[in-house]
Amino acid sequence: MVDKNIYIVQGEICTVVGAIKRNSRWNTHTPLVSCFVLLKTIFLSDVEPNIFLRPFLEVVRSEDTTGPITGMALTSVNKFLSYGLIDANHEAAAEAIENMADAVTHARFVGTDPASDEVVLMKILQVLRTLLLTPVGAHLTNESVCEIMQSCFRICFEMRLSELLRKSAEHTLVDMVQLLFSRLPQFKEEAKSFVGANMKKLKMRAGGMSESSKWKKQKRSPHPPRHMVRSASGGLEQAPTTTLSNNNLSGGVPFIEQDSLSVSDSVASSMSIPTDSGLDTCSKATSREDLTDLDQSSSASEGRQVEHAQSVESIPEVLEDGESVTEHSDSASLHDMDYVNPRGVRFTPQQTQRDGAALIPYSLPCLRELFRFLISLTNPHDRHNTDAMMHMGLQLLTVALEAAHIAPYQSLLGLVKDELCRHLFQLLSVDRMNLYAASIRACFLLFESMRGHLKFQLEMYLKKLMDIITSENMKMPYEMKEMALEALVQLSRIPSFVTELYINHDCDFYCSNLFEDLTKLLSKNAFPVSGQLYTTHLLSLEALLTVIDSTEAHCQAKVLNSTTQQDHSAEMVLAEGESSRQVYSANGQNVPEADSVPLPPTSGHLMAEKMRLGRQDQEETEPAEKKEPKKPRRFSSCLPDSQELLDIRNKKKLLNSGTEQFNQKPKKGIQFLQEKGLLSSPMDNNEVAQWLRENPRLDKKQIGEFISDRKYMELLDSFVNTFTFRGLRIDEALRLYLEAFRLPGEAPVIHRLLETFTDTWHKVNGSPFMTNDAGFALAYAVIMLNTDQHNNNVRKQNIPMTIEQFKKNLKGVNGNTDFDQDMLEDIYNAIKNEEIVMPDEQSGLVKENYVWNVLLHRGATSEGVFLHVPAGSYDHDLFTMTWGPTIAALSYVFDKSLDDTIIQKAIAGFRKCAMISAHYGFSDVFDNLIISLCKFTTLSSESVENLPTVFGSNGKAQIAAKTMFHLAHRHGDILREGWKNIMDSMLQLFRAELLPKAMVEVEDFVEPNGTISLQREETPSNRGESAVLSFVNWLTLSGAEQSGQRGPSTENQEAKQAAMLCIKQCDPEKLITESKFLQLESLQELMKALISVTPDEETYDEEDAAFCLEMLLRIVMENRDRVSCVWQTVRDHLCHLCVQATESCFLVERAVVGLIRLAIRLLRREDISSQVLLSLRLLLMMKPHVLARVSREVAYGLHELLKTNAANIHCTDDWFTLFALIECIGAGIKPPASFKVTSTTPDIDTGAQSDSELSFHHLSEVSLDRGYTSDSEVYTEHGKSRMPRSVTDVDVTSSGWLVVGKDDLDISKVAASGSKTLLNPLVNQYSLSLGQDMGFHDTKSLIKCVESLSFIVRDAAHVTPENFELCVKAIRVFVEASLNGGYRTYEKKKNHKYDSQKSRVRRKPRDKEGASRRAKASSQRPSRSHSDDEEDEGVPASYHTVSLQLLDLMHTLHTRASSIYSSWAEEQRRLEPVGKKIEADSQTLWTSCWCPLLQGIAWLCCDARRLVRMQALTYLQRALLVHDLQTLDAVEWESCFNKEDHWKLVCVWGLVVTKMAVFLQHLSPLLSLSTFAALWLTILDFMDKYMHAGSSDLLQEAIPESLKNMLLVMDTAGIFHSADSRTGYSDLWEITWERIDCFLPNLREELFKQTVIPQPVELVQPAAPCPPASPPPAQAPSPVELINVLSSLLGTDRSSPVPPSTPPMPTPVKMSPQISSPLIQSPTSQSPLILQPLASHLQVGGVPPMSLPIILNPALIEASCPVPLLPAPHPTEHSDTPQVK
Repeated sequence: MVDKNIYIVQGEICTVVGAIKRNSRWNTHTPLVSCFVLLKTIFLSDVEPNIFLRPFLEVVRSEDTTGPITGMALTSVNKFLSYGLIDANHEAAAEAIENMADAVTHARFVGTDPASDEVVLMKILQVLRTLLLTPVGAHLTNESVCEIMQSCFRICFEMRLSELLRKSAEHTLVDMVQLLFSRLPQFKEEAKSFVGANMKKLKMRAGGMSESSKWKKQKRSPHPPRHMVRSASGGLEQAPTTTLSNNNLSGGVPFIEQDSLSVSDSVASSMSIPTDSGLDTCSKATSREDLTDLDQSSSASEGRQVEHAQSVESIPEVLEDGESVTEHSDSASLHDMDYVNPRGVRFTPQQTQRDGAALIPYSLPCLRELFRFLISLTNPHDRHNTDAMMHMGLQLLTVALEAAHIAPYQSLLGLVKDELCRHLFQLLSVDRMNLYAASIRACFLLFESMRGHLKFQLEMYLKKLMDIITSENMKMPYEMKEMALEALVQLSRIPSFVTELYINHDCDFYCSNLFEDLTKLLSKNAFPVSGQLYTTHLLSLEALLTVIDSTEAHCQAKVLNSTTQQDHSAEMVLAEGESSRQVYSANGQNVPEADSVPLPPTSGHLMAEKMRLGRQDQEETEPAEKKEPKKPRRFSSCLPDSQELLDIRNKKKLLNSGTEQFNQKPKKGIQFLQEKGLLSSPMDNNEVAQWLRENPRLDKKQIGEFISDRKYMELLDSFVNTFTFRGLRIDEALRLYLEAFRLPGEAPVIHRLLETFTDTWHKVNGSPFMTNDAGFALAYAVIMLNTDQHNNNVRKQNIPMTIEQFKKNLKGVNGNTDFDQDMLEDIYNAIKNEEIVMPDEQSGLVKENYVWNVLLHRGATSEGVFLHVPAGSYDHDLFTMTWGPTIAALSYVFDKSLDDTIIQKAIAGFRKCAMISAHYGFSDVFDNLIISLCKFTTLSSESVENLPTVFGSNGKAQIAAKTMFHLAHRHGDILREGWKNIMDSMLQLFRAELLPKAMVEVEDFVEPNGTISLQREETPSNRGESAVLSFVNWLTLSGAEQSGQRGPSTENQEAKQAAMLCIKQCDPEKLITESKFLQLESLQELMKALISVTPDEETYDEEDAAFCLEMLLRIVMENRDRVSCVWQTVRDHLCHLCVQATESCFLVERAVVGLIRLAIRLLRREDISSQVLLSLRLLLMMKPHVLARVSREVAYGLHELLKTNAANIHCTDDWFTLFALIECIGAGIKPPASFKVTSTTPDIDTGAQSDSELSFHHLSEVSLDRGYTSDSEVYTEHGKSRMPRSVTDVDVTSSGWLVVGKDDLDISKVAASGSKTLLNPLVNQYSLSLGQDMGFHDTKSLIKCVESLSFIVRDAAHVTPENFELCVKAIRVFVEASLNGGYRTYEKKKNHKYDSQKSRVRRKPRDKEGASRRAKASSQRPSRSHSDDEEDEGVPASYHTVSLQLLDLMHTLHTRASSIYSSWAEEQRRLEPVGKKIEADSQTLWTSCWCPLLQGIAWLCCDARRLVRMQALTYLQRALLVHDLQTLDAVEWESCFNKEDHWKLVCVWGLVVTKMAVFLQHLSPLLSLSTFAALWLTILDFMDKYMHAGSSDLLQEAIPESLKNMLLVMDTAGIFHSADSRTGYSDLWEITWERIDCFLPNLREELFKQTVIPQPVELVQPAAPCPPASPPPAQAPSPVELINVLSSLLGTDRSSPVPPSTPPMPTPVKMSPQISSPLIQSPTSQSPLILQPLASHLQVGGVPPMSLPIILNPALIEASCPVPLLPAPHPTEHSDTPQVK
């Protein structure tokens, strides 16, 4: 011992000796003082602990010392312990510690006054605490620990002591229990044989604490110390081992002698803090050889060995009761009791009692005894247990459960399963809150750590909690319900708890549906009946939310990136590696680093941590020994899949139904289960018997009746065979048997049941009796004994049977001999002490005991297997079951609560539900959530007028709105039905003008700034009419409304500002911009919602519909990457809006603009561009008057489209669509007939047609139900019939007529009949006019369309083979439209004003408040009139510019045509020729280009405006005499002269002159024509017509002169001469003069007086051509000269229109094989006509005056028709005849 320690001991000796001497009775203490004196003398050298402790302990034990002296001795002992003066590694340490414990627990002193006595008792507690909580305390034996605990309990429960002392004892106990149970992992379970012995040694009886009020004086001699008692033979018994018993606690405080002696003046020193006495100091005593096989050789070599106490603390051997203890001797040390630990390390005890018996450190036995005692304290049915004792027991049990994991120790687990659970559940019924709360706390700890062993206990506990929560008992305190709910919340938060509840109970055939029932209960409880929210409601919600919280956390974890998880796992591995590098001492003890200073432990738990002794080795080997988890029989694996669980739950429902039926009528129940396939049919006895045994819900009485039925004798055998009777005494077996069913009352039935039982029992137990009958008789006797002992009715009449009577009754029954008398005695006692309970007969405690025993029995079978599953295993299933109740509860709480924190909690719940539903793809859940939130926003419920105020001042509504939009932004992918509600809310925001400006301003083509607002602007009302109205308002409106009329209040303005700010934060526009990231299905639902939210007829408001349409269009544009998936839906919607519209309105205008905007954006996408362009045909399908109203928007839109996308249009069909549109809206042409919708109600099954359906139907098709055709059917026909154009199409070329469809013909009827031949009217192709039926047109539209044409023509890149001819035709259409300054359309337009405001249709407002808004004056929107009134002054100028522009375009095309065609042909030769071959020869150019362009220029030559006319004539002159035209052959030139149909104006002299000049210039080639005669006659007809057309003198003078010139030239050329004729003149000569004589009879005489007129020829054959004259033509005036001379005359005359000419004359002709039609409307009554070249004048006899046919090359039609000229079969063949486009 070091010097300092010696000084401490010497100091304490002086103190105690001084105190003894000061005491008045010091002379009586001479032996004590002499001990101290002796110690002083020998303390100069090192002494062992026993020697220096002995004098102090003697003082403590002495009955003669006073309290203060005993207190001083105790203080000294405490100091020695605190300073670590007792070396734990010293060989005598164990004995010293044992002596110390014995002395302190048996302390005696003379009492003075109560206060001073309590000071001594306080010091005793202090020493006991220090003793147990210092390292040397590990040497205490089981008996000592129990005595220490008992001493503390005595003080704790002695009510005469002060509360402070009792509480101190309580705290001391807490620390001790904490220490002992924290050390539990360091102990191991003993072998079964030792358990019995130890329990006998430590057995104590609970109860009887306050039986005796007399203090028992326990004298004890201090001199023979406890370790020096003699053996049994020597007469001195070892002191009886103290056990913890309530009896020992009953006699007050046994430490104090009851002599009334004087009080000592001295007070005990204050309690010193126990310090760590060097736990890690090493003893060198352990031999190196004993440690050789340790793993940690390195730590052993450093000399860090473990103190002895740490090596033997778990020695399983204990001394038997009768083992002798030898006399104490210094030299005797016992080395023969070796202990080998589980790792094979041999420990040799070096410290023993000197008398030869080893002192074994405490281990599991004392813990088990302590645990048992604590449990016994909690028994509410034990009358000795006061409330204070029960509360103390619960507190200490809680500490034990907190400190230790008890489950691995079977001896402790058995106590938990039975007594502990039972007492805790019984305490739930008490009305004392502290006990109730403590039992709930203990239950939580039990089920948190040990629920795997307590399956049925958990079920019972939760049912009890549910009963408490739902209890209607008015006496039950509200707090109890609160605490029960809190317990549920706490349990639910245990990871996997809820999942395991579901797996082990809901998915077990014979358990309650705990999870489902709890969910229902909590959901119901979250809804207050009174409407007021209390804590219980919120707790119920919180419990429901625990499932949501955990599921959401698991989903979040799964969402984390796998790389993050990998990084994390790598870190974990690293951390584990570092932790495994700790140094372990020889026997596995954790040794801290050398430089770490150990801090003194301040609690039992910390001390236990420092005393982690030799269990390390076992802990390391445990994982290897872990067995596979047990799998319940009903599952195929330890982690069954969801489907398997679903099947089990379905089967469970059927079983429950069958059970209910069995309990009413057994046969019915069995039959039901057989029908459902759960029991085999016919009945399998073994299977049914097993079902009867394992189903706890069956009625025991019905089981008894069913198995005892004579019909089921075999079933009874099977039933008895399900029991395990082997090794059970007959009464034990009978108890087991009779508790399975209710024994019927009839004797024969009882006989049968008992007979079967005894036969089976006798057989399995090896026939212990002489006969089976002996067994039967004994069994019967047992039943009789049971009735006699426990039946109240019997007991009233008779005195219960005694053991002797029982034996006497059974005398000679066992085959004429007696049964074993001891066995009968055991049977008698067993029955007397514990009744064989007949189920359903008992009540109260007996029944409780029975039910509890059944529960324990079930828990011991395979049914009790509890499956642990990983957290999050079945979240999907759990969420499916809980989301409905949870969202309903959240909604209710959110709605009713005003507390911000609760509202935030509800919102958090909504968000978590949304996250989970998004993770698992539960659209229905998310929809439900969004619909709930929409309701809380109040957007759809409030009227539009009040909405800004109400929404702006309602914080909860704003939170709901923000949450709704946030969730829609974040999880929009899984939104389906909910989109409709969101869009309804958006519509309300739009109506209330709360949306951001960007959302209500949309693109527009016509507005100067490029945008237009969808909302009407407020305009001040007319002051003139408001005076009377305001008075009426004042009378009718309330004050509040009056103030509203005066203008919004400050509060309202602030509310509106708040509302707008909130909506801005919601960012509704993000729904549109982010829609590109939505899954396709969600996107389609969103679009459907926008289409469906368009108001119906009842509540029609155009602005709403337009807003929805605009959102739809923006979404399409955002999703242009995948527009093909949704295009059909959008197209159908636009089709409905545009095509079905009967009058023009704002919505139609927006739909039209939207369609074009889409086209502009989407044309760049090749995959969809053709479909988009096809869809533009919807505009052509609109009603003409509706289309006309939106023509300006279309014109501007098309201009934009061509400017941005002309390069992306490659197909003739697409160009056709665009040009058709341009012509319709710019020139007022009626749309082609193929686009007419003949039925406004398409077939319901078909719905709106797709573009691919919208095509021509063949005449041969029998069914045409739809009512209109779709675009691509037109194309299909078109494509089929298209063939390369070639020069050899002579029949078409020579024929001047084309077949066109009758526009108003009901095609479907013809198609359906299939028998009628379609009569096709014919149109003359070679006309300057296109013969189109022009409607009125809008000037600005026309100008814009001409701009568009100009854009195409001016850029050579945009003029392609696909659009050239269409472009030329379009220019001609606009020529006609702009002729004479648009005179035809100007008058019509006067009556057609379009005002887009007035067109806003509004019907039936949604609500009364909305009426005023809907009824606002239509003047609120600025006018968007398309009338030309405002442009009247500028009209001539506009048209003037347009005409000149068109002339320029035609001239440009005419001059560039040759080079353009050449380059195309060259390019086609270089590339692979695809499609139509491009020819650049003169005939192709003439047909496609030159001829139609010349016709267009010629038409403008007839314009009434001089400047235009002059310009046109100039262009025509240049064009006809251009060098390229010299290459034309005679046929083309012939057509050039046949130009006139029904001229409206006769100011055409310039044309006549031009024609004559060209005729003379090209006379030579013309002569080669076979039809020259007809051409010549046609020219003469012109002369005739224009001679008499008007009053102009110019014509009457100029025409004869021109004719004279021509005749002279022709005569000179010899054209009229014929050698074969008798007159010398040809037939042409005769015909010529016949015709001229009709209008100039005197001309022949003037020119050719010699000629004789022969008789008229009957018929001239045109087929025989005249031989061409070879001589060159005579000198004639130059064509240019003629033109120049006569042009000057043209400008001077404004002639009046010519009367319309009559129709052409009918002439039979052979039909051309294939006939196509130009884009015109032909008269319905006209017959098909084809005119051949005129043969003779005789053919026109009898026909009224008429204009002659123009016979031009039909190739011109190529430029004006989308369906090219092709051979077509005769109509009679019912082949495909194209219809009019």
